[in-house]
Amino acid sequence: MRKLMKTMLGYALFGALSAQPVLAVQDEDIQFDTTEDLFQVCSVPAGAPESISASFACRAFIEATVQYHDAVTDRQNLKRLICYPKGATIADGQEAFLAWAKKHQQDAKMMNEMPVVGLVRALAGRYPCR
Repeated sequence: MRKLMKTMLGYALFGALSAQPVLAVQDEDIQFDTTEDLFQVCSVPAGAPESISASFACRAFIEATVQYHDAVTDRQNLKRLICYPKGATIADGQEAFLAWAKKHQQDAKMMNEMPVVGLVRALAGRYPCR
């Protein structure tokens, strides 16, 4: 009887775990072809079904862009485009990008550029090098 109860409990737990809702955003839904795409991903409001995936994707894009910028400018002795202060966070970068994108949302040329270009424009505007 105990073995039967354990087996039934195991099936019940398996059923409950496998019945969890699937996130609304699938890998193919998150695209970074244009600055507008990045803006849409980074603008997903907290609480939306896709907010976790979108938040991670946005933060990863920003961090990768800044890391690449830092690595290239440091190693190649190139002029920096972004001079962020010590203590600046990815969230600060996201805020800067969202503010920039909202301001330029009607500029089709800028919003259709590669997203890395729009992000660097936004970060360079917020954290200019003097």
